[in-house]
Amino acid sequence: MTVHNLYMFDRHGVLMYYGEWNRKRQSGMTIEEEAKLMYGMLYSIKNFVNKMSPVDVREGFQCYRTSKYVLNYFETPSGIKFVMNTDLHSQGVRELLQQINSQIYIEYCVKNPAYKSGETIQCELFKTKLDELVKQSPIFKS
Repeated sequence: MTVHNLYMFDRHGVLMYYGEWNRKRQSGMTIEEEAKLMYGMLYSIKNFVNKMSPVDVREGFQCYRTSKYVLNYFETPSGIKFVMNTDLHSQGVRELLQQINSQIYIEYCVKNPAYKSGETIQCELFKTKLDELVKQSPIFKS
């Protein structure tokens, strides 16, 4: 099981954080271009799922699977969006994204008086704790 990368967007679609662990292939774009493409795709998929679902979708869009990877998605009530790309065999990714939100983002950004909401996350403690949490999770493989 493998974690490839993580994107964090604010409620306006601004990339707050990007982390990479076991990504084998680069896109050839800058991180900013890649993030805009990712957010646009998420926006489109979320709208498609909400409009086309034959049943009431409480949780909405959570993931999509290709033949090579799974894109996992978690959105907080405040509109912070977490996107983690993993291999096809990873399980419990939604729980990991919830832990990243509650144990890392809220603790080291939201409760940090120096952090302004919507800015790129520069806090080294956030980055260190995130890296520790991801690497200790059962879905991480180096």
